[in-house]
Amino acid sequence: MEPFVIDETLPWSETFRIIGEQWADAEAAASLLEDSRSAVLSQRMAVMGDIAVNKAEMAVKASREWQEHIEKIVAARKHANLLKIRMEFCKMKYHEEQGQEASKRAEMRMI
Repeated sequence: MEPFVIDETLPWSETFRIIGEQWADAEAAASLLEDSRSAVLSQRMAVMGDIAVNKAEMAVKASREWQEHIEKIVAARKHANLLKIRMEFCKMKYHEEQGQEASKRAEMRMI
């Protein structure tokens, strides 16, 4: 899924909601991959048949398939983290705008 492009014409609350939903999906996907790591390892070791566990584990972890699985986990976590940063950006922009509006109101009272 392509990340949501921040549209500054939308209210920051709506932008936060959209990105928050994307982050929740990405976080779930990353967590699922991370949590399934040992199950995937066990399944690939079981396919190797009746060999010593340490040798099967070493063979699986040295395989290109395992490396690709680990790369998918890392990419999924990175995607989730980037979406979380975008959510925090929305919060910060909202608070900045609130502060600027409060400053303008204070200036108007002084005039």
